[in-house]
Amino acid sequence: MKINSPSNVGYAVATIVVAAGYTFIGSLFFEEGVGMSKFDLVKEYRSYYTSERVPEIMEFGIANYLSIEGKGEPGGKVFIQKLKALYSLAYGIKRLCKEQGNDFGVPKLEGLWWFDGERPAFEVPRSEWCWKLLIRMPEFVTGELMLSVQSEVASKKKNDLIREIAFKQFAEGKCIQIMHEGPYANESETIEKLMNFMVDNDLSVNGLHHEIYLSDPGKTEPSKMKTLIRYPVI
Repeated sequence: MKINSPSNVGYAVATIVVAAGYTFIGSLFFEEGVGMSKFDLVKEYRSYYTSERVPEIMEFGIANYLSIEGKGEPGGKVFIQKLKALYSLAYGIKRLCKEQGNDFGVPKLEGLWWFDGERPAFEVPRSEWCWKLLIRMPEFVTGELMLSVQSEVASKKKNDLIREIAFKQFAEGKCIQIMHEGPYANESETIEKLMNFMVDNDLSVNGLHHEIYLSDPGKTEPSKMKTLIRYPVI
């Protein structure tokens, strides 16, 4: 999504199926008997995973991620297949790290969202949405470590999409963010607060719409769902 003005933001990102897919995949792996975690990224990087219900300015340095990209309907066949591939590799890396004495909990799913062109977001069909799904990794997980298990996990899971996953390092730098509490369908109201805050503070969007899915929709009432919404700014 080209975010050149506040009017183009906030309508194409409210989707329950993102977190619903996350719940399904997470449950699948826990049913396989993954043990309790040791290193908790959410607690270690608390400021990364928390925000107020009013806009705030934050700064974030470089971090490690597993990343897979796609285009099309959130919750569609391709989306779910790639989401499943991402979690398969994340838990494969977790198992290796546990064997090496560096066990960690796989943290919250994240998504970057955009579309091509200059149309208002609400006019863009969901089939044209572009997305990049992310799972943050601890500092001790490297690209070399990921490559050491990637082919094995792909073969074991019989899922060649796992081979598309990349190890990325990037820093969003200066950001504005806010905690959205409530149904995904109401995100536009929260995003509007961010856009007004950006204008009031003479800031401009400098990156993609970023969401971190903090709640399990299978266990949380829609009114209590929490989604962190973030934009890099200059």
